[in-house]
Amino acid sequence: MAVPVAFFAVFFAYPVTAIVGRGLKAGGDWQFGRIGDVLSRPDILDVLWFTTWQALASTALTLLIALPGAYVFARFDFPGKQVLRAVVTVPFVLPTVVVGTAFLALLGRGGLLDELWGVRLDTTVWAILLAHVFFNYAVVVRTVGGLWSQLDPRQEEAARVLGAGRFAAFRRVTLPALAPAVAAAALMVFLFTFTSFGVVQILGGPAYSTLEVEIYRQTAQLLDLPTAAVLTLVQFAAVGGILAVHAATVRRRERALKLVDPAQTSRRPRGAGQWALLGGVLLTALLLILLPLGVLVERSFDGAGGAGGYGFGYYRALQSAGAGGSSTFLVPPLEAVGNSLRYALVATLVALVVGGLAAAALTRRAGRLVRGFDALLMLPLGVSAVTVGFGFLITLDEPPLDLRTSWILVPLAQALVGVPFVVRTMLPVLRAVDERLREAAAVLGASPLRAWREVDLPLVRRAVLVAAGFAFAVSLGEFGATVFIARPDNPTLPVAVARLLGRSGELNYGQAMALSTILMLVCAVSLLLLERIRTDRSGEF
Repeated sequence: MAVPVAFFAVFFAYPVTAIVGRGLKAGGDWQFGRIGDVLSRPDILDVLWFTTWQALASTALTLLIALPGAYVFARFDFPGKQVLRAVVTVPFVLPTVVVGTAFLALLGRGGLLDELWGVRLDTTVWAILLAHVFFNYAVVVRTVGGLWSQLDPRQEEAARVLGAGRFAAFRRVTLPALAPAVAAAALMVFLFTFTSFGVVQILGGPAYSTLEVEIYRQTAQLLDLPTAAVLTLVQFAAVGGILAVHAATVRRRERALKLVDPAQTSRRPRGAGQWALLGGVLLTALLLILLPLGVLVERSFDGAGGAGGYGFGYYRALQSAGAGGSSTFLVPPLEAVGNSLRYALVATLVALVVGGLAAAALTRRAGRLVRGFDALLMLPLGVSAVTVGFGFLITLDEPPLDLRTSWILVPLAQALVGVPFVVRTMLPVLRAVDERLREAAAVLGASPLRAWREVDLPLVRRAVLVAAGFAFAVSLGEFGATVFIARPDNPTLPVAVARLLGRSGELNYGQAMALSTILMLVCAVSLLLLERIRTDRSGEF
């Protein structure tokens, strides 16, 4: 456990603490009165209120739309089910910048709705809510549907034999069993939307700001570190509370139920009602998931062929740093593809080492301290990535960790986000390994390293590949911290997209669509490969 603890202490706790300290200290003394001063400001109260209510609305809307999909994937067997499962999961691994860009192409100025009916939803809260549902649909389908598929349907059937109606049987038998999974999914959706950054920044405009967006604005634009520090503490406290409740619901879900093989619970739809439900879920996937992505791809070709036709003009423009007279980049934007792939590969390796060691330690040890460390490993998913990125700049600039001008700074920040996915993916598999196999290897004279290589590794190899895929995808799309620390001559794909969207002109907009399409395709391919090697025990994701 020493390596994971040291990694998180140096590259997470130290930068975040340093930022908070700079914001709340004056002349060497802590100025805790600043907390009350900041939290009493009307503009900050508006940010807190919007952050909370949009997260609640996003969570409720996601559950309403995604729960029928969870039921369909859990109980129905139909052609193309695995492909559809992969399709609905693609948005979850997409960078938030790509999600924002896709919905901008659908709902924004010159978007599909604008062209067809003159309707624009960008800079409205509806665009933000729809993008959040798009992004988190898979969280509910995976979390709730995964458990639903393992619940024995004969229990509900027995209740109906005893006279209970269909709804009463569901309410008294199935719903109590699903409640922990629904609560866990709702908490994760709330966490991701509460800390939303890229989606709100692109679609919300200046009228809407979450805590994460406001921290970025106060830090990067206004240089108001005291306000940013207070908002970081507020977000940290909220995320800590959410993760604590989430951990309790997960433990309850793991203890309380006797599960069956999912293959025994799924069957072909029967009757008009079930076929209509399947059709409704397919239509939802088409309109909510495939349509925004399809429009994104279409816009990357539209108008690039001259005379209003289609072509590869925007993609060709990515090869030049000064296309159309733009000085947005010091290097051709296309170089961001290679930069992102290299950074993501290094970040994946770091996340696998740190996350794998953490998962192994959590498997072999027990107690309240270990459970607390397990929860702490999830904090990078919710704590302000903007704070982490800025913290890297002001803390990792002196020997022996003078990394401010080093390329390794970006992969380290990305690995912080990848580690929780590695842990959550590998932990259930490692816990499923029979301890007696390790003991037998030790009796036969195997060292701990050889026992791990001969016993654990063959059993967890597929889970390691899944963990690597998730770490690679989330590292590829990390934006909040990378936007601070990526050098101008080595931008990543999300940073390049954000820069292009921040400049006016049709060419910049088209190049942003083209880069987003490339990023989407890389993430989608990673996800499809994951689906082929994924095991039933490959964690929560």
